[in-house]
Amino acid sequence: MNFDFKKSIILPGAILLFSLLLLNLIARNWYKRFDLTDTKMYSLSSSTKQVIKKIDDLLNIKVYFSENLPGEYGNNRRYLQDIMEEYAAISKGNIRFEFFVPDSDDELEKEAQKSGVQPVQLQVIEKDEAIVKKVFMGVAIYFEDKREVIPVVLSTTGLEYEITTRIKKLVEKNKKFVGMVDPDNDDVQTNTFSQILRQRYEVRPIDLSNEIPNNINVLILTGVKDSLDVNKYDHLKNFMYNGGNMFVALNPLSVDLQTQKAEAFQSDVFDLLKPYGFTLTENLVLDKNCGRVNVMQDMGFMRMNVPMEYPFLPIIRTFNKDEALVNGLEQVHVFFSTEIQFDSVGTNVNTVPLFSSSNKSGVMTGFYNLSPDPKQNPQLRNLNQSGKVIAARSDLTNNETGLVSQLILVADNRFLTDDGGGGVPENHIFMMNAIDFLMGDKDLMALRSREITDRSLNEELVTDDAKSTWKWINGLLPSLLIVGFGFWRLQMHKRTMKLIEEMYD
Repeated sequence: MNFDFKKSIILPGAILLFSLLLLNLIARNWYKRFDLTDTKMYSLSSSTKQVIKKIDDLLNIKVYFSENLPGEYGNNRRYLQDIMEEYAAISKGNIRFEFFVPDSDDELEKEAQKSGVQPVQLQVIEKDEAIVKKVFMGVAIYFEDKREVIPVVLSTTGLEYEITTRIKKLVEKNKKFVGMVDPDNDDVQTNTFSQILRQRYEVRPIDLSNEIPNNINVLILTGVKDSLDVNKYDHLKNFMYNGGNMFVALNPLSVDLQTQKAEAFQSDVFDLLKPYGFTLTENLVLDKNCGRVNVMQDMGFMRMNVPMEYPFLPIIRTFNKDEALVNGLEQVHVFFSTEIQFDSVGTNVNTVPLFSSSNKSGVMTGFYNLSPDPKQNPQLRNLNQSGKVIAARSDLTNNETGLVSQLILVADNRFLTDDGGGGVPENHIFMMNAIDFLMGDKDLMALRSREITDRSLNEELVTDDAKSTWKWINGLLPSLLIVGFGFWRLQMHKRTMKLIEEMYD
């Protein structure tokens, strides 16, 4: 019998090759990743997938990234490569990406800079010496005749959100406008918040002396410390009456840290909130879970800055888990906030609390002592009240027109300002979620929330008894495990010796 080697190997080889080609073709359009992280940070979210589905034409992504970058920057490039492949696979051919290395080509370097990706100076180690090297680490996204740019990718944290946000802005057909009411107070600066808003929306300053334009989808109001004149009041009221949506950051107390004084003020703006079922109380919310301030104190013969807990700056960790607007948030910072109370105003109003202080809270009314020292401010030592609502939303249906006006209220005058909540990165998540909610655009809410990386301990659970219990566990358990392992080894040794003795008896 003759053995034909060629016939025996060619057919199986051809079948194997065909199978591999078919598998690769299938894999290009079918992408699966097993992500075991709690927030699924290494796989694209459902929010991103919803945005990608809206792409109806070719979208090009050009990644300008230097090679041989040190440490984490090299990992950023690999992560970006992986995430780009997933974007392309889910888009079913509507997204194409390409990596370029501008360092080695003058034309590519000019192209990168022209697209908005500028080189950055980075210190690297080459041949056992530290040198400063010019590198590129940016992304340019093109759709039709529009372009969005991520100039520098320094970290993978929030990268999916950055890419998806820019894609969403490119593919949206109708521009959406946010109006920011010009505050009468020149001290109110909201530059940081405005800059973040412009990544998603067209932002317009609004002078209430004139009628609010019809194309304003959401109006932002903060910094009011007095009543409005008749024209301004009527224009704001008409906007709300005609189904306008608002994000309001206000309370009736003016706090001056320089003079350590807080004074109540009157404004007819608060009257506009009452139909929504809200009343802002003239009190200051105190919370044991709070930020710190530096206080000059005598330390022997020296005066030093000593950090002290300041309950007037609550750190919020209690959120309404049933609300997509705040579900997934881990913390928010507020500054000299007051309590929101809910009024019963009729069936055409639906009010929902969003977040509140902890169950170690209190309120200060009447005379406001702003000292952070418990010796000078005894009220700071008695914080045992239940949580106070600091942010809420409301839907108001106009009985005459049937139009629905939505309002999100945060009882904090500084929540949007650069010297207050606007400068706190954790707050930006809630701020943008609030604007998206009022816009009726919920695609990016869950994506923003999962990018939060703070994992602070819940101080309500860290009691003295818990500390004592864990101290004993940490002290005794390792010793018990070592002793137990020693006894187990001893027993195994005795058993082995007994078996050997039985074998040779």
